[in-house]
Amino acid sequence: MPAAKRGIKSDFEQAVASVRGYLKQETLMPLRGLARFITFGLAGALFFAVGSLFLVLAVIRVLQSETEVFAGAWSFVPYLAGLAASMVMLYLVFTALRKDGKRHGHG
Repeated sequence: MPAAKRGIKSDFEQAVASVRGYLKQETLMPLRGLARFITFGLAGALFFAVGSLFLVLAVIRVLQSETEVFAGAWSFVPYLAGLAASMVMLYLVFTALRKDGKRHGHG
């Protein structure tokens, strides 16, 4: 009779170990992958935002310092050009997001 108890106990321990392994495989591993995906996504978004800001500032400063046309009454034009550059970048971002959704079947 004691051998039967050891067999049942051993089977139960194996079942618990299998359930733990399955849960770890199906929950923790995907969450780690998701965390990595989110981390790289946030880092990319931050770098893109900083780069975009520098690009807009460069457009404004180049038009202000390298051209003499935009002096006096036309001094607002470089800022409009910076706004236009921002709008172009936003359009490109939203176009890329829309295409990405279609590629993965979410569009």
